[in-house]
Amino acid sequence: MRRGRRGPGLVGAMARTAVVAGTATAVSGKVARNQQARYEAQQGAAAPAPAAAPPAPPAPAAAEEDPLLVIQKLAALRDQGVLTEEEFTAKKAQILGI
Repeated sequence: MRRGRRGPGLVGAMARTAVVAGTATAVSGKVARNQQARYEAQQGAAAPAPAAAPPAPPAPAAAEEDPLLVIQKLAALRDQGVLTEEEFTAKKAQILGI
């Protein structure tokens, strides 16, 4: 005896859930973007544009690093052939203050 079809089955239910969830995500994203644009438009009309951001602070000087670590990095560059022996010696003397 053949039983009647009861529904879409597990795979069909999962597919339907995925479609509904994807649609909900897309709609909520569009709503959020519209609200953000509306908020920015209100803020732009109500307040003057903010002044330019202050310049970023300068990067910390290499002298603040541990001199031994810097010399080890330079030695690795020398060993790889990136620096010549003279360049390595000059930079090492500069770091050590010699």
